[in-house]
Amino acid sequence: MTLAGGAALVGRATATGTARYAARQCDRRAAHPAHYRQALGLTVSSVGYGTSAGALSDEVDAAYRAAVGQVVEAGCNLLDTAPSYRAQRSEIALGRAIAALVGSGACSRDELIVMSKGGFIPHRLQRPADPARYVYDTLVRGGIAEPEDLAGGIHCLTPGFLAQQVNWSLRNLGLRTLDVYFLQNPEIQLAFVDRATFRKRMQLAFAALEEETAAGRIGCYGLATWEGLRRAPVSPDYLSLEVMLQLAAEVAGPDHHLRAIQLPINPAMPEAQTLRNQPVQNRILSALNAARDLGVTVIGSAALGQAALSDRHAATLAEMFPGLAGAAPAALQFARSLPQVTSALFGSLDPAHIWQDLAVAAVAPDPERALRAAQTFAR
Repeated sequence: MTLAGGAALVGRATATGTARYAARQCDRRAAHPAHYRQALGLTVSSVGYGTSAGALSDEVDAAYRAAVGQVVEAGCNLLDTAPSYRAQRSEIALGRAIAALVGSGACSRDELIVMSKGGFIPHRLQRPADPARYVYDTLVRGGIAEPEDLAGGIHCLTPGFLAQQVNWSLRNLGLRTLDVYFLQNPEIQLAFVDRATFRKRMQLAFAALEEETAAGRIGCYGLATWEGLRRAPVSPDYLSLEVMLQLAAEVAGPDHHLRAIQLPINPAMPEAQTLRNQPVQNRILSALNAARDLGVTVIGSAALGQAALSDRHAATLAEMFPGLAGAAPAALQFARSLPQVTSALFGSLDPAHIWQDLAVAAVAPDPERALRAAQTFAR
């Protein structure tokens, strides 16, 4: 793969631009009006496109570029990536796809919501022969982090590292601003440091991202977790959303920019809806209801279950959401229909599967069925 070049696209997602995009899609009947939601001051599609899967190959890069064009045409304006996805190749492919869409007039930069992440230490285009040497040369020797900052040698949250990662993402994507920037799986740190150290690291990370927001390089930030927000409070890697917001407020005041979370929501992982594990003002709520009460936007990741859906899940989906062609679009309908979920991410690469999955954009969400299905999946 050759690296992207050329001038970075200026601007970011705006209220006017995203509303324009949604109106255009609804006018051409590519999407149901309820496919779009208001969050973060923007009009957001209820299904978003993720770029985590696939081999480190030019063929997968090309498939992602084509897929991004397809999903944007079909009514999806939320695009999710990270430098750790496919050794930064997914970010580069997404950047090229966005440049092509904007260059052709298919959409404008202010219509697209682009999200990336920092936390895992990413490789560059391919896996290094000596990963430990790569990490040392990239971070320690350059003064980005000390050895004790590197959780398991794979994860880092220092301000210097996050500044580097924002730089890399902007470079890879060819953008001037990321609309949402997530701390990626921060709970990884808890396997290597105590809670007090972890909280201090989170405060420093939040302070660094507040600086990135003030500089206009990110629009807001959030937490992209895998286990932390859907664990029982006694779990070693448990995260309290209320505590995370308190830490952000301690470093930036009540007008901090910690505005979103991303966590798995699918039939095999319904805990965000069904597990009451989050204390909020002396009540214990599910992660989704805690996010609602705390004013935090929710993005559901792994909506298709990363191939973990069982025959029982598929049968329940078919029963609860008839009329959709297969388990994948039904799983998307489940995740995006839960009342507190703004958007559910999927990552199909096959063009036929993408059209099939995005059929949900043309139908109304069904919150009542989704809530019943969540209770069934939790049994």
